[in-house]
This record gives sequence, structure tokens and C-alpha cells, in this order.
Amino acid sequence: MLTEVVATRYVTPLREGGSLPGIVEADDLGTYIMKFTGAGQGRKTLVAEIICGQLGRRLGLRVPDLVRMQLDPVIGLGEPDQEVQELLKASGGLNLGMDYLPGSLGFDPLAFEVTPREAGRVVWFDALINNVDRSWRNPNLLVWHGELWLIDHGAAMIWHHNWPSAQKASARPYNASDHVLATFGPDLAAAAEEFAPQITEELLTGIAAEVPDEWLADEPGFDSPEALRQAYVSTLLARARTISDHITLGEPTKDKPSQAPEWLAARLARRAVK
Repeated sequence: MLTEVVATRYVTPLREGGSLPGIVEADDLGTYIMKFTGAGQGRKTLVAEIICGQLGRRLGLRVPDLVRMQLDPVIGLGEPDQEVQELLKASGGLNLGMDYLPGSLGFDPLAFEVTPREAGRVVWFDALINNVDRSWRNPNLLVWHGELWLIDHGAAMIWHHNWPSAQKASARPYNASDHVLATFGPDLAAAAEEFAPQITEELLTGIAAEVPDEWLADEPGFDSPEALRQAYVSTLLARARTISDHITLGEPTKDKPSQAPEWLAARLARRAVK
């Protein structure tokens, strides 16, 4: 199970995220990015963070450590921002923490080279969890100590927002044309060979067990948190069996002009046709 810590100091909000996560210190002397149950996206965002983040870690991808984080709303009394105060008040109890990577930089495909093998591993993983939030518009990748780290999986597994249509939605192909790593020539065949055999019912059941019961309770159509866990397991297991044949890499959309200087734009164009 995930380690549990207690938040001791709210440091600052991270306004880049739509859910207003914050940097928080905890009683284990660690510093974390805290994601709140009281945020607008609700607890399903935190469920997705745990299942996808822990799955990525089990597959050998770099995902920051996750912890269960207890929050006493009194911690926000000295916060001058009214929006932050309201968020903290609405999030008393159990929340989610992600290990803070000090000095990390947002991934820039113009400045950081990624091998086809690593690109393929990330794209295949995102296809499995149907992560549409790792595009060139919003990479959700960090570079830390010269390595690529995956963050923010709260928007993945979109099917769990409507379980009656989950089976149909989870079977849809994955269009990776706008994926931030698409121009690095992802080796999807190698990724499938490495990852697909690892996606077993036992692996997924162990990961789903790490989601707190209280974040799975009262889901319409399910009589218990365990039944809902099994729905996550069966949906991901079925997707893992077929997704390798349904990943598309085409021309990216062009609704944003290139910000690259001329010499880099030419380099990217050459890379895209490899």
C-alpha cells in the first residue's frame, strides 16, 4: 500500500494546473505536490493518478513516488488567497501527494533528445491508459537529473467517468499524432514486446488495491469498492490485449505556429520523416 504522511505546511499553489495543486511539506520531512479531493475534478482524478502512476512505475517508467496525505484544513488559515483557503477547507482528510522534484524543468522537445525506445515506451503506456494529456500543447513531462519523468495522469482513463459506456470507450484506438514524443520516432513494436506480457490480472489487481476505499465508494452501478476495482482491472486488461494494433502516428495538428528558430524547425522536419 502507499505510504501515508501528514501535511504539516502548505507552501504555495501551483497555478499551472487546472485543479490548483500545491507544494506541501509533510511529517516525514518530504516535500510533495498535493492533489486535493476538493478540487473541481473530484476524487476520480486521484484514482487515475494512483492507478496510472503506479502502473507506470511497475513497468519501469519514471513516475514520482505517490503517497496518501492526510490534511487538516486548519493548515490553510494563514493562506491569503481565498480560492486556496476554500480548496483546503473542502479537502480535509485523505488526499494524494506526489514527490516534488526540486530543480526539475518542463520538457521541451526542442532542447531535450529522446531515444526511439524511450519514446515508444511512453507512447505505448499512454495509449494503454488513453492519456490524451501528453501532447505538444501540454507535455506533462519533466526533465530531472537529465532523465525524463512522467507526471499528471488525472485526465487518463476517461471511460471511468461513464462506466455504462466504458467497454466501448476503452476499445477505441489511440491517435498519438499530437503526442509530444511523436516526432522522436517511437519504437512501438519494442514497447509492445516489453510491456504487453507484463499487463496481467495479478499486476492490475495489486495496483487497484492501492486506491483508498473512500475514493471508490458510492459509485453508481457498483455495490462495493472491490467491484469497482475489478472494473478497472478488467477494462485495462482487455485494452492491453489489443492496443498495440490500434495506435496511430500521423501528421500532428497545426493549430499553433511553431515557436522554433529556423535552424531547429528544419531539424524537427527532418526528424518527423524518419
